Amino acid sequence: MGLFNKKKNYIRINPNRDSGPTTKPQVPDDMWAKCPNCKRTLYKKEIRAEKVCPHCGYSFRISAWERLALTIDEKSFIDWDNQLEQKNPIDFPDYSAKIASVKEKTGLDEAVLTGKATINNQPVGIGVMDANFIMGSMGTVVGEKITRLFEKATIEKLPVILFTASGGARMQEGIFSLMQMAKISAAVKRHSTAGLLYITVLTDPTTGGVTASFAMEGDIILAEPQTLVGFAGRRVIEQTIRQQLPDDFQKAEFLLQHGFIDQIVHRTALRERLTQLLAVHQQKGWCEE
Repeated sequence: MGLFNKKKNYIRINPNRDSGPTTKPQVPDDMWAKCPNCKRTLYKKEIRAEKVCPHCGYSFRISAWERLALTIDEKSFIDWDNQLEQKNPIDFPDYSAKIASVKEKTGLDEAVLTGKATINNQPVGIGVMDANFIMGSMGTVVGEKITRLFEKATIEKLPVILFTASGGARMQEGIFSLMQMAKISAAVKRHSTAGLLYITVLTDPTTGGVTASFAMEGDIILAEPQTLVGFAGRRVIEQTIRQQLPDDFQKAEFLLQHGFIDQIVHRTALRERLTQLLAVHQQKGWCEE
């Protein structure tokens, strides 16, 4: 009978186990990123403030404000022409609502920041395009801001550094968008005639009418590694010329090899390179000391 008198081990069941809220492990959002170039999954802290892949050197797209923070002296930026009013010149449907939505999302008034700043105490006129604002497209306000940047820099005898990041002309403004190419180019010419330096830094992506105008008019043209630079899309070109294009076609490395840009500069070294170029082109630069 010992079998029946043996103490049994029961599993205690909590009668309230289903009555209260259950807590699940919480995984923070945005901890990981995937490199578009080498396809590796990266822990966000690996790419740091510069947002550069530690494995292949690919430069992730960053906002205009992040770009300024990496490039200029702290608290040196003076914003120019940040209250220009957008129009809807061809009455494109829902365009005004889209502008308002993107403004709220990005905290920007337009797809480019322009102003005056210093880089290692050297004053410059500076413009930074932001692909987060309707893909950095060039509308009338973008064209006006960049034109005024060159005009004010000419008056104040400042070199201009312009970071490009754009999908091209803004289709919602039709021909008015395309007119900005000529307007900006004329201002660039007047700045050049005054004997002043213009440096462009091509960032991913720089395409369309921006490439066809002021992006390629710099006295010195720099680019970040693996930057997409081109006018028309790859498929359009292949269909037009009926030829297969190289895999690296329209990449900064391909353009450097064929003489379209002067140098590819890693993002972490860009501020130092700009400092050197500005010093060399000053009337009493470091080369005379």
